Amino acid sequence: VVRGSAVNQDGASNGLTAPNGPAQERVIRQALAVAGLSAAEVDVVEGHGTGTRLGDPIEAQALLATYGRDREEPLWLGSVKSNIGHTSAAAGVAGVIKMVLAMRHGVLPRTLHVDAPSPHVEWQAGRVELLTQARPWVVGGRPRRAGVSSFGISGTNAHVILEEAPRGEIEEAPRGGDVMVPSVVPILVSARSEQALRAQEARLRAFLPGRDLLDVAFSAATTRAHLECRVALVGGERFAGRPVVGKTAVLFTGQGSQRARMGAGLTYPLFRRVFDEVCGHFDPEVREALVCADGSGLDDTRVTQAALFAVEVALFRLVESFGVRPDFLLGHSIGELVAAHVAGVLSLADACALVAARGRLMGALPAGGGMLAVQASEDEVSGVAVAAVNGPNAVVVSGSLEELREFQARWPDRKTTWLAVSHAFHSPLMEPMLEEFERVARGVDFRSPRIPIVSNVTGGVVGDEVTDPAYWVRHVREAVRFHDGVRTLREQGVTRFLELGPDAVLTAMARSFLDDDVVLAAALRAKQPEPHAFAAFLAQAHNAGVPVDWAAVLAGGKRI
Repeated sequence: VVRGSAVNQDGASNGLTAPNGPAQERVIRQALAVAGLSAAEVDVVEGHGTGTRLGDPIEAQALLATYGRDREEPLWLGSVKSNIGHTSAAAGVAGVIKMVLAMRHGVLPRTLHVDAPSPHVEWQAGRVELLTQARPWVVGGRPRRAGVSSFGISGTNAHVILEEAPRGEIEEAPRGGDVMVPSVVPILVSARSEQALRAQEARLRAFLPGRDLLDVAFSAATTRAHLECRVALVGGERFAGRPVVGKTAVLFTGQGSQRARMGAGLTYPLFRRVFDEVCGHFDPEVREALVCADGSGLDDTRVTQAALFAVEVALFRLVESFGVRPDFLLGHSIGELVAAHVAGVLSLADACALVAARGRLMGALPAGGGMLAVQASEDEVSGVAVAAVNGPNAVVVSGSLEELREFQARWPDRKTTWLAVSHAFHSPLMEPMLEEFERVARGVDFRSPRIPIVSNVTGGVVGDEVTDPAYWVRHVREAVRFHDGVRTLREQGVTRFLELGPDAVLTAMARSFLDDDVVLAAALRAKQPEPHAFAAFLAQAHNAGVPVDWAAVLAGGKRI
């Protein structure tokens, strides 16, 4: 407990660095008055104690004149500078830390390198003694108390009086309620060199058996410095990395990534609340498809788009609550509507209305269209609509099944893959729905984005263009320019790409053409348990230098 404190200034003195004894006496008496204590009720003073022939005698005489009078037990005097030297601006707080630890352990620490009291001090003028040996800190019937002095070079004097906190049983907060105890946690290790990192990791692994992993993870993440060489241990996997200089972008996955029970493995209360709130804006069949074990219904675009939107909005709100703040957003097709909502362009109700109309109107179009991924550049493709440009040699074409089969036959030496879709999205076959979709879009309110969005339509950063309903009509019909969008992010200085969606689809696409000096991480992966994938995602983001609020992530843990 900080019982009292005071600060004053020497004013005119013998020089810039010369201490002023009367000013030091005044600041001590003022701190005692604020604390409501007599000098005899303080046991020890952690002095400024620089070890100089000028400063130490002046400080000692001020202590003798204040704390040294009218007391039965001596005032004990020491200085942490004998242990760690002068820490300049941190000298005062170093003394506070020393006294807090001394109270905790009940020991008055020895001051090093003191052979005999200075002959330049009139020690007989009061009861002040040097701590030349460690002593038990024993008090009877009252809390331990310590004064700490710190004096600035220009004549500023500060004195604080610390008091032992009231003793009593500390009730440990129960785990539960709104605190989710993760089933998989990342345990962080860091050091300044690879050699030191290996040694730290070895010590940690030796320490782990029989320990509560949540408490270990909490302690490692919240009480230790995060240095440049980093490793995270996640459920038997090891993730190594270093912070990379640059900005952070969040990517939102599009159709084709959906899977049965996506998001069901994340039991964070915030995730569940947001997910439930979003699903409440859609038809019940969306939630039913998401909880169904076999995912039946998820391939119906009316359900798919709404389900992806719900999962990805909930994921964004979750990582946002953990301190992740992106500099840019990029979504793939329906993913851009997620970006628009979280950037503040659309309210949740308006975004859900637009997503629902988009899926409903697309689903009502005649069947018979398809989409084909081709290992080719955009310039090589002709005679069919380009639906997406996902890389320098990765395009998706879209149209009727007949024209796509004819197109495929012309590429016998290139890899082609049919996509599992119900319609020919981003093609002329979407045009019958555009007028009605524009009518719906004109009925919602748009605002300027608070987080910069990179457009599927142009491949560049967009501003108020996304507040025009006509933009979202073009977004349905025109190609998804993902490759251009990622290149724009790199030009903007983005080096960390975080994918929020049910699988690492965009991560794989971007990795195929980005250099090794960037970091890509996906929140969920289709072939991994979701708690493990999400813990690994946070660890990789942290290793790359993304600020993560580990106290929030590991809120159920306690310090050990």
